[in-house]
Amino acid sequence: MAKKNEMHYDASDIQVLEGLEPVRKRPGMYIGSTDERGLHHLIVEIVDNSVDEALAGYCDTISVEILPDGACSVTDNGRGIPVDIHPKEKVSALQLVLTKLHAGGKFGGGGYKVSGGLHGVGLSVVNALSEWLEVEVYKDGKIYQQKYNRGVPQRALAEVGKTKLSGTKVTFFPDSEIFETIEFTYDYLRTRLREVAYLNKGLHIQLTDKRKGREKQESFKFDGGILDFVDYLNRSKETLFPASLYVEQKYKENIVEVAMQYNDSYNEVIYTYANNINTEEGGTHLVGFKNALTKIINDYAHKQNIIKEEEKLTGDDVREGLTAIISVKLTNPQFEGQTKTKLGNSEMRGYVEKALTEGLGTYLEENPAVAKELVLKSITAQRARDAARNARELTRRKGYLESTTLPGKLADCTDKEAEHCEIYIVEGDSAGGTAKQGRDRRFQAILPLRGKILNVEKARLARVLENAEIKAMITAFGCGVGEDFDESKLRYNKIICMTDADVDGSHIRILLLTFFFRYMRPLIENGHVYAAKPPLYKVSKAKQDYYCYSDKELNETLNKLGRKGCDVQRYKGLGEMNAEQLWHTTMSPENRTLIQITMDDAFEADEIFTVLMGDMPELRRQFIENNAKLVKELDI
Repeated sequence: MAKKNEMHYDASDIQVLEGLEPVRKRPGMYIGSTDERGLHHLIVEIVDNSVDEALAGYCDTISVEILPDGACSVTDNGRGIPVDIHPKEKVSALQLVLTKLHAGGKFGGGGYKVSGGLHGVGLSVVNALSEWLEVEVYKDGKIYQQKYNRGVPQRALAEVGKTKLSGTKVTFFPDSEIFETIEFTYDYLRTRLREVAYLNKGLHIQLTDKRKGREKQESFKFDGGILDFVDYLNRSKETLFPASLYVEQKYKENIVEVAMQYNDSYNEVIYTYANNINTEEGGTHLVGFKNALTKIINDYAHKQNIIKEEEKLTGDDVREGLTAIISVKLTNPQFEGQTKTKLGNSEMRGYVEKALTEGLGTYLEENPAVAKELVLKSITAQRARDAARNARELTRRKGYLESTTLPGKLADCTDKEAEHCEIYIVEGDSAGGTAKQGRDRRFQAILPLRGKILNVEKARLARVLENAEIKAMITAFGCGVGEDFDESKLRYNKIICMTDADVDGSHIRILLLTFFFRYMRPLIENGHVYAAKPPLYKVSKAKQDYYCYSDKELNETLNKLGRKGCDVQRYKGLGEMNAEQLWHTTMSPENRTLIQITMDDAFEADEIFTVLMGDMPELRRQFIENNAKLVKELDI
């Protein structure tokens, strides 16, 4: 990948748009938030700069290190940030990149043809939000160095030595005055860096944790790129094609890559990227892919007389069981949508349509047996979808989806403003009765479930809608399900799974989450789903009760109280608590602990649901064997 011939790239390629002052005052405008996600975004910004060098053909290795003191270092073997004096600003180009917003080689066209940075603010924002930052540039046989404190240079750029290396090394320590936490999470970085490696075939990315007691190292390099990505996503599923299909085409300066594979599941998984940015809201490249896929399969089915001329498979039919990655690289990406993650370039629709039509069309002609199997799978999906549609219509007529009649076992709250309201999904009538007595009926609703709901991972929608407990939830939530989902009709801002702290309770919770993930995914994506955390123990001494939520907390409480005379009760279920205890420990907003269910890693979430809830018991056995040591206590 790397080519070391120096192309024109110096200070004249750096253009300045505005200053740095606003960043520390309003960091959320630049990195989204100041929580753990925003913290790790600092590393992503620096890595994106290195990836831009790789896209330009001047870098093939990136190293990310979490250092023993908690700082982070990102090193690449690219050309090195320019260090000569900028002709207009009269300071080094490096200092401009680190101290001015929108200063970089991404705006004038001379520095980079393709850039992964959304706004070109990366290094300057990281600098502004770091307690300290040190940068080293290896260029033209020399080492240049400069250090900053909270965005302010501590000395002028200096030449400090000789080297045969080429590239840039940025080391920084996040500012505790800005961030809620300054501790980097290895797993979070591993997920993002692995994704970057998949999207840039041949790029070698190394992640190292040097913190005491946490030492580990991994390398990511995928010569197959997004083709390997699709195989990774499908590794726990039965696939349809003998091998994944890969298409790559170049149109002018634009590159289109598509990798796809079908499996025997009922769900579609499509991830789209533009210049390595995850376009979560889709865009023109996704529209082009969907249009082309539907047309290609219909045209083949008509040509082979598998379906009649007047019959037509829909997009949903042909995408059932599909796993696909669409990655485009273009010179001037235009992003739209609420979070600026929707590609708007109209030309990409045509480019993707053309690339897929050529690639998949040829594949189907050359592999008639696979092509026929794919068409028949789509026809089966169409029939199942018709059955589900009929089930939905029947369900509507019976009043489950669009009825003002709420389930009889629902104890609703009196407040009708959804943003103030929450609903507890409670395991069993006994715990449900206690929760109804202990709740604050003004804003807390209780819906008890009888037993375990259907495992939706193994069922199509028609069967899902026949399950009484699922129908009760759909009616109570008010927002519909699947294609009928409408978040604006949601009756509760928080949906809280409150199950027993044992194996059965955990199983019920994962069944609920599987249902939400597959058929009401925006509930999770938009932060509406929570898990309650009831106490594991009650410690009583001298007529005082103390509640403990973990073994560690129990030991700390016993040590604090003195172990003599302490009565310890291990709660096996919510029903063992009276209404007052349940309110105080698990339902009172002042005392309770709620765990928000998030979608930070969508494809990992998809895989774990498949492993735990799918049709392959050997995968569950392997998962248990790999993770058994993490379980400190098991209730049987």
